[in-house]
Amino acid sequence: MLDKIFPKIHSEGYKFIVISVVITIVFYLISNFLGLLGLLLTIWVYYFFRDPERISINDDNYLTSPADGLILSISETEGPKELNLENKKFTKISIFMNIFDCHVNRSPCAGKVDNILYKPGKFLNASLDKASEDNERCYYKISNKIGEDVILVQIAGLIARRIVTETSKDNNLDQGERVGMIRFGSRADLYFENYQPIVKVNQKTIAGETILARK
Repeated sequence: MLDKIFPKIHSEGYKFIVISVVITIVFYLISNFLGLLGLLLTIWVYYFFRDPERISINDDNYLTSPADGLILSISETEGPKELNLENKKFTKISIFMNIFDCHVNRSPCAGKVDNILYKPGKFLNASLDKASEDNERCYYKISNKIGEDVILVQIAGLIARRIVTETSKDNNLDQGERVGMIRFGSRADLYFENYQPIVKVNQKTIAGETILARK
C-alpha cells in the first residue's frame, strides 16, 4: 500500500526533488500561497520520477510496452536508416508519454543488445511524425532469442532535455527490464517483425506489462 503512495524514485530525480524543496521553502518565506504552489510542484516532481516495480509476462511469444503512455500510431514502415535497416519492413508502434506518465523505459522482450546509437537533434513536440527523424533520440537494437530484430527508440520531446541510458551493448535483457528514461515529456517508438499488434490507437499502456503484440 505504502509503495503506491510513496513509490520508488529513479536516481535521476533526487536532485530535482531537492531543488523543488528548496524552492518551496523560499516560496513559503514569501507567502503561504506561493509555498503551496511550491509544495504542489515538489509532489509533481516526486511522482514524475517514480520508478515502480513492474511484472512482465516473460514469454517470448509476446512483446510488452516499453513505455507508459498513449499509443499514437500503428503502422507498417521501413526500419531506421540510422541502423542501416531502411530496406527491411517492420511494424512500428509509437507511444507518447505526457508529463504525468512514468518515464522509465523497459525492454519489450528478452534478448541481447546488439547496438545502442545516440543521435543529437531538435526538441520538437514528440507527438509529431517528424520527431522520429528530427528530435534527439537513442536507438536500442535488440536481438530476441530467435534472432529477430526488435528496435526501441527513445525520442526527446518539447521540454525533454536528457535521454538516460541504463544498459549497454552486448548486455542480455529480460523482458520488462529497465533500459533507461527520458526526462519531461517524450515518446517511444517500437519496431518489430513477425509479431501481430493486439492494441489500438489511443490505448493507454503500462511499461513492462501491457502486451502490444504476439506471435
